[in-house]
Amino acid sequence: MKDDIGGVSVFSIYLLPKTVEKGFWLKTMYVSIKTFMISRSGHFFWNLKSVRQHLMLGVFAMLFVLGSCEKAAEMQPPNILWIVSEDNSPYLGCYGDSLANTPNLDKLALEGHLYTHAYANAPVCAPARNTIITGVYANANGSQHMRSQNALSETVRFFPEYLRERGYYCTNNAKEDYNTVIVNTKNIWDESSKTAHYKNRKEGQPFFHIRNIHTTHESSIHDSLPSSALAHRPGEMVIPPYHPTTEDIKHDWAQYYDKITQMDAEVGSILQELEDSGQAENTIVFYYSDHGGVLARSKRYLFETGTHVPFIVRIPEKYKEWRPSKVGVKVERMISFVDLAPTVLSLADITPPDYLQGRAFLGKLAQEAPKYVHMFKGRMDERYDMSRAVRDKRYRYVKNYMPFRTYGQPLSYLFRARSINSWQREWESGNLDDIQSLFWKSKPREELYDTENDPWEVNNLADDPAYSPILLRMREENLNWVNRIGDSGFIPEAELIQLTKGTTVYDFLRSGDVNLSSIIDAAEKASTASSDSLPILLEYLDSENSAIRFWGATGLRIIQNDAKSEIEKLKQAMNDDSITVTNVLSEVLYNLGEHDMARSKLIENLEKGNHYSRVHTLNVIDVLDFDDNVTKQAMLRFYERNFENDRSRYDLRMGRYLLKKWGLKINSGPDYKF
Repeated sequence: MKDDIGGVSVFSIYLLPKTVEKGFWLKTMYVSIKTFMISRSGHFFWNLKSVRQHLMLGVFAMLFVLGSCEKAAEMQPPNILWIVSEDNSPYLGCYGDSLANTPNLDKLALEGHLYTHAYANAPVCAPARNTIITGVYANANGSQHMRSQNALSETVRFFPEYLRERGYYCTNNAKEDYNTVIVNTKNIWDESSKTAHYKNRKEGQPFFHIRNIHTTHESSIHDSLPSSALAHRPGEMVIPPYHPTTEDIKHDWAQYYDKITQMDAEVGSILQELEDSGQAENTIVFYYSDHGGVLARSKRYLFETGTHVPFIVRIPEKYKEWRPSKVGVKVERMISFVDLAPTVLSLADITPPDYLQGRAFLGKLAQEAPKYVHMFKGRMDERYDMSRAVRDKRYRYVKNYMPFRTYGQPLSYLFRARSINSWQREWESGNLDDIQSLFWKSKPREELYDTENDPWEVNNLADDPAYSPILLRMREENLNWVNRIGDSGFIPEAELIQLTKGTTVYDFLRSGDVNLSSIIDAAEKASTASSDSLPILLEYLDSENSAIRFWGATGLRIIQNDAKSEIEKLKQAMNDDSITVTNVLSEVLYNLGEHDMARSKLIENLEKGNHYSRVHTLNVIDVLDFDDNVTKQAMLRFYERNFENDRSRYDLRMGRYLLKKWGLKINSGPDYKF
């Protein structure tokens, strides 16, 4: 018995420290057998019982350590490759689109997992990318407006920073567009450029690499190719019911599908490069688009066509325990861009910080699937609007906080496409049916769509009593969400800039210095206002909070004619020191017949305030369709005095639009194009 105990002791003492040493089990077997053959008297003999027991232990040890080595290899941090295309909805063969020619992405979907309910939280690039890189909704960061210049809180970090701290080599090729002021990108990326690549890392170093593909960007249809040069035939296009079947619309759809085919080929090249590097078996590949697109009523709009994105993940065999389903099987989990940061950190075995607002959907730290995803819309380039959306697996709810604005507000970049101009001409000629006309009319306050039975979202169910329980559920979810995340969009942009001097929007909203819930409550009441709401709206005009006064004025704009009895009160309110408040009141008063007072105030507001208050002022001037020489000359003076060749100067972009609309000659930068 002592020999047996001694043998086990020798075995245990030798084995445990050597579990990862090459050839350990041979050494263990040698030591154990030698021990078994030594008797008390020093004579050698075979203790068959002991040999049998220890041989079994040796075999077990060998299997254990081989398994441990395999497990250790599996648990090495994965490489992560993101392939990001621009401005394309799921118009891919793997998503069932018969017009698409996308063999590489179709193959990737068969090798991986295609997500059927993946969404951009914003329907335009910069706010969407801000949400991705921070893991915080852009409207909680103060970055929901296009080309925002608000600084980021020190609390909120770009998630590649966490990866680099864990030893990852992080590169971006090459689009950033994070919609915030960035002081130093060296803290974010090892390299961010058109030549950035994972091949430049140290040997054995895990990488996180982004490849951005510009091919399907909106600009790809700005310059029309001859129809004879297109692989997709314009006459074979499936035209959505909201588009008229003009030749330009059919042509732009065909050209767009050609660009998707080209983008797919670029994806194939990137994947082949990964194979050739020998890193495919160590790399989790993501493919997605940064939002939907690209013909009018997709990009910039909170419909499926603007927010539903293709999303495919391929997870190699060594990380198979993280696969969400069998390979090649579609995944119905609801995901959105705010989930990407915690998901990547989870895959890298990094505990996501508490401030992140999304949920990890892969990796060791994957969380329960959400029931809803949320989306937002703020200023799009030079045009103000505000909407929020909620999506579950079947229904989409949209809340429009400025329902008096049309969907089809003129945007200089959007209107560079021939397709939307042809749509507008058909509208002006009276050639559109009811569905096609909706784009050019003011919006409803609420929208509800059954996406299973109405995939193009043209049948608004918000006023249908049969869907009232669904409407109320989605409305409540939207209200809970904007309060939960601290939605900065309820404070007008120009006001927010003034309020957050010396701090950041994110920190300001969490400082206790502002009662955001009271502002949101005022916005909810104003956006659903009726004639019975007049007393509360007038009360809002007397608030000490300029944002609440703004929503009071907005509610009066919504009920407008019902406010005529209080016109003297509205005139007194024009002394407000907030430009955005008096801009809205000017619109109300003008529509109630007070033309001179409204015009004078708007011209006065144009001469003062900040960039974004001027953009707002010019929006109102355009909507009121002024055609007098006083306004025209004021606009011409402003434009020529402020002109600079800067695409982010949206006040100048609005000015250029108005001067062109009025047929006035521009002496500064006549060939300038945004």
